[in-house]
Amino acid sequence: MRARYGVPLSIAAAGAAGLAYAAGIETRSFRLRRVTVPVLPAGMRPLRVLQVSDIHMVGGQRKKQRWLRSLAGLRPDFVINTGDNLSDPEGVPETLDALGPLMEFPGAYVFGSNDYYGPKLRNPARYLLEKTQGRHGLNGNPPATNVVHNPWEDLRDGFDAAGWLNLTNTRGVLKIEGASVELTGLDDPHIKRDRYARVAGGPSATADVSLGVVHAPYLRALDPFTADGYPLILAGHTHGGQVCIPFYGALVTNCDLDTDRVKGLSTHTAEGRTSYLHVSAGCGASRYTPIRFACPPEVTLLTLVEKQ
Repeated sequence: MRARYGVPLSIAAAGAAGLAYAAGIETRSFRLRRVTVPVLPAGMRPLRVLQVSDIHMVGGQRKKQRWLRSLAGLRPDFVINTGDNLSDPEGVPETLDALGPLMEFPGAYVFGSNDYYGPKLRNPARYLLEKTQGRHGLNGNPPATNVVHNPWEDLRDGFDAAGWLNLTNTRGVLKIEGASVELTGLDDPHIKRDRYARVAGGPSATADVSLGVVHAPYLRALDPFTADGYPLILAGHTHGGQVCIPFYGALVTNCDLDTDRVKGLSTHTAEGRTSYLHVSAGCGASRYTPIRFACPPEVTLLTLVEKQ
């Protein structure tokens, strides 16, 4: 009897322990990633950019809120929020409170699908199935029905009141100690709200540095940003794979980006040009899949320096 049931029971015990770790420990083991990106013109002082993404705030997440508030101590030159702040229709006040100290700094934002719509309970295996079928979000899938509409307007109004730039299919400029930082943003490609034609044309000649900003790093967003000559693109959405296999990595990206670039700094090439791409692994998860494994939650402090 022991020989027959010993292995299955041990596997079940290991699985339960892994799930407990993923849900109870790693999902709250917040990290700061530091990255240096050589994109500035010669003679320009370094710029420190804090990228915050995929908070997926649920009411009562006190440790996450305290940690987000503490990030103001980094004193970044500016903040970029790449979306999916919410995972709870009631989460706007706590999100704005947690980000309040960071909103004392110049900043800009784009929204993701979870800012507009509440999450739905779904089988996580569907992400693997959709990957094999080339379907992600509303890209190739039927339109979403019976979804919860989040109060994204309240979130927008809070960011706008703090002076953050709304980059929804538009451009904006931040003045950082005399330097002109141009930001060109897209609404979320994951739900087909991106309109690149509205911002096409590439960086302005008057900008000291220009960045592309988008929530989900779909190729149809990365390609034109790169072809138009943006030296750096910032994105989120992927959660770094969220549940990864140690020594192997992510299984999915939840978009058409390859898993080798699911998080961190990489490059993207289109039409003979190459841009740096930074994909944040984010600091949260959907309220219906509140786990992370071999992929701790994070924000990134990017230091932009002179081109090499």
